[in-house]
Amino acid sequence: MTEQYLPQPYPPVTPGYSPPPKSFVATWLFAWLLGFLAIDRFYLGKVGTGLLKLLTVGGFGLWWLIDLILVLAGAQRDKHGRPLAGYAENKTVAWIVTAAGFVLSMLSSGLASSLNS
Repeated sequence: MTEQYLPQPYPPVTPGYSPPPKSFVATWLFAWLLGFLAIDRFYLGKVGTGLLKLLTVGGFGLWWLIDLILVLAGAQRDKHGRPLAGYAENKTVAWIVTAAGFVLSMLSSGLASSLNS
């Protein structure tokens, strides 16, 4: 009776199995909104560089911007070297939304600084 309560071993890993590719949209949103916390790197399975990016708060802003551009250009890969799924279908919308976000950010900061002076 006690045999049924013993921990069962994990099933064997199938040779040649690889997890499904990571999503472009998820990576883009992580890189854009949470890139300073390296969430995009952790999502892609790049734990070592994720820790470095996290400890430097997104490479003092520069690494965050470079990763965002890499994702938008389709050059970012997961830890297995595979391209991100859904890039071709979503790249135009991602570029437009990112550009609009940057323009709105610059306009709002310019307006806020002119109101404070």
